[in-house]
Amino acid sequence: MKIATIIARVLLGLIFVFFGSNAFLHFLPMPPLPPGLAGLYLKAFLESGYVYVIGGMQVIAGLLLLIGRFVPLGLTILAAIIFNIWAFHILMAPEGFPPALVVTVLEGPEFNSEAKSRSSRSRPDNSTRSFCRRT
Repeated sequence: MKIATIIARVLLGLIFVFFGSNAFLHFLPMPPLPPGLAGLYLKAFLESGYVYVIGGMQVIAGLLLLIGRFVPLGLTILAAIIFNIWAFHILMAPEGFPPALVVTVLEGPEFNSEAKSRSSRSRPDNSTRSFCRRT
């Protein structure tokens, strides 16, 4: 299970570093904006420069996952980004839903693994309990 968690962490990190850096380097061609509310939403992101903030956060969080340091911080940042991806596709553009499912599936095992390791590290052992008792 540990190997599957590492593979999921690396894949998730690579996905977000790749697509986050695309906001700055434009190596993937930009498709035309979708019609309706989704297009207006994306147009506001592009014209305001907010897309650079999101891209930067994706790169930072992806690098944290790839490096393996501060993984809980990287997962927390990506959880917020993935939530917004889901909200966008549920409310405005349901045709782009499969990629949102992929990143959610990849984040699941890693997030669960980090939560388990954190909870096991935060429990004090019996030797410290007896030392801290009042007599």
